[in-house]
Amino acid sequence: MVKNRQEGEGEIREVAFSAPAGRPAGVEVMTLAELRGRAAACRLSTPHRPGFHHLLTVDRGRLVHSVDFREHVLAPGDLLWSRPGQVQHFGDLTGAEGRLVLFESGFLDPATAAAARIEDWYGPAVRHPEGAAARALDEALGQLHREFAALGGLPLEVHLEVLRHLLAVLVLRAAYPGGAADGAGGAENCEASETYLRFRDAVEREFTRSRRVGDYARSLGYAPRTLSRATEAAAGVGAKEFIDRRVVLEAKRLLAHGDQPAARIADRLGFADATNFSKFFQRQAGTTPIAFRAAVRGGSPGLSDGSGSDGP
Repeated sequence: MVKNRQEGEGEIREVAFSAPAGRPAGVEVMTLAELRGRAAACRLSTPHRPGFHHLLTVDRGRLVHSVDFREHVLAPGDLLWSRPGQVQHFGDLTGAEGRLVLFESGFLDPATAAAARIEDWYGPAVRHPEGAAARALDEALGQLHREFAALGGLPLEVHLEVLRHLLAVLVLRAAYPGGAADGAGGAENCEASETYLRFRDAVEREFTRSRRVGDYARSLGYAPRTLSRATEAAAGVGAKEFIDRRVVLEAKRLLAHGDQPAARIADRLGFADATNFSKFFQRQAGTTPIAFRAAVRGGSPGLSDGSGSDGP
């Protein structure tokens, strides 16, 4: 299913996709019962950072799943979509039945990836499709699951293309489930949306190297004010706040799920020293890095539930 990449002591465990033996690379479909039988519960319940997408639906029971400091309680019919790079961990898997699709971003064709906004890491993790939208999503998932299990019915290269097309249908249905979360960003005009998407992707690549809006504006060919207007329209905050929230999110991930000292985290995030990092973190998060780490590990409410500035 997956392949763990060895990390340094105290760092978040990163998990790379690894195709099952004899299966096409890039996608895997399984039931939660199969997941329980194949993966150690302690590994799933430990915070980890997968390098691939998870699409998870619950058919029966209840499942708790945490994504970037937000704990989600999934009931039948709910859909959870976690993206590459997000820190997550599973709760007790014995109380739920459902299905899980794992896939790498590059498995889909570029047009589908763009239409489904699969790289929108800041979109809602959980959606609640209803009615016809829920039935269409369930049918798409069922077709993909059956095709994945039917290895040998077609030449391998044809089987691979069928999986790619069926996954495309599923992710498009998942991206537009007809619920309230569906409307985020839908009223943006095309130009502002494209500006925001380019800026968002640049921040994801460069936030450990620059927190200055001017640097992104120059590299992307926009005026700083243009970036701020587009980001305000799409994300509800200005460009500078968007960058700072991304830095704070990564800092919280490293503080909560690792044992690195503040000086090392400061260096990883591009700060000159631990003092500057601590001042920045306290200004943005309302607490010191050390206090945040202690509160999260002690289960203090309000710091581990995803509230505040945990994400852009």
